[in-house]
Amino acid sequence: MSLLTGLGAGGAVTAAPTRRPPSRAYWWLLLPGLVYLALFFVVPVGALLGTSLYVPVPGGDVGQYQPAFAVGNYADALAQFWPQLVRSFVFAFLATVVTLVVGYPVAYAIAVRARGRPVLQGLLLVLVVAPFFTSFILRTIAWRQILADDGFVVASLQWLHLLPEGARLTATPFAVVCGLAYNFLPFMILPIYASLERLDPRLVEAGADLYASPMTTFRTVTFPLSLPGVVGGTLLVFIPASGDYVNSSLLGNNTNTAMIGQVVDARFFRLLDYPTAASLSVVLMLAILLLVAAYVRRAGTEELL
Repeated sequence: MSLLTGLGAGGAVTAAPTRRPPSRAYWWLLLPGLVYLALFFVVPVGALLGTSLYVPVPGGDVGQYQPAFAVGNYADALAQFWPQLVRSFVFAFLATVVTLVVGYPVAYAIAVRARGRPVLQGLLLVLVVAPFFTSFILRTIAWRQILADDGFVVASLQWLHLLPEGARLTATPFAVVCGLAYNFLPFMILPIYASLERLDPRLVEAGADLYASPMTTFRTVTFPLSLPGVVGGTLLVFIPASGDYVNSSLLGNNTNTAMIGQVVDARFFRLLDYPTAASLSVVLMLAILLLVAAYVRRAGTEELL
């Protein structure tokens, strides 16, 4: 009997239904997004790569460059600005740790402790996203006022003998990390909250029924199930913090706090050194991709890639 036939009711031979060809409609649905990515991501990245290989025009004015294949631009940029690149990753890592330590309990309180009280949950979520109602720069300037030499924080720390007389908090790595952590804290809280919100309470109850302590239940049940939110939150904080230059400019603005974003900004807009700025941008992008890929695989959540 042919594969296209079969036995129907009463033993009658019937033709098998033919398979319809796959619809092409999904390509038309993807087309706007693909065009957008091509115009505003692929083309700019290609232009950035090309600019990173430019060389100055012989005898030309400042800011005049011509296409070339000067791979040495990358070596020169790294040799000159590797401290700022390393410092950027260190500051971003510290800010990520701070946001995780502060943000996880907040997300846990909203998702677990306030479960079943939608009004309270909504109020707490509004408080989390409320900083977004204010400009990023204004929030950073406010931190500069909070940590100012004549501000309440410095005076209180000196009164408690936790800060020596004449010491300051602004223009220090501490101030930059604080600014980064504050500005990116909601990006840590919200993904963790989303993971904990989907957590089945019966799993936690099962841990208690098996005589596990609350800490053991959290370590073996709650935290592993919230790991996708932790990984997502750390990526949302670490990636933009690595290339940030607003916090380091307003809260630091010295050689000990300069990040790679400040170097790119100065080289591109003020010194008109386009190849160096483009080279540093490409290096930063590739370094972040490698670090993120290694981190996600180490965390065991490859589906986030």
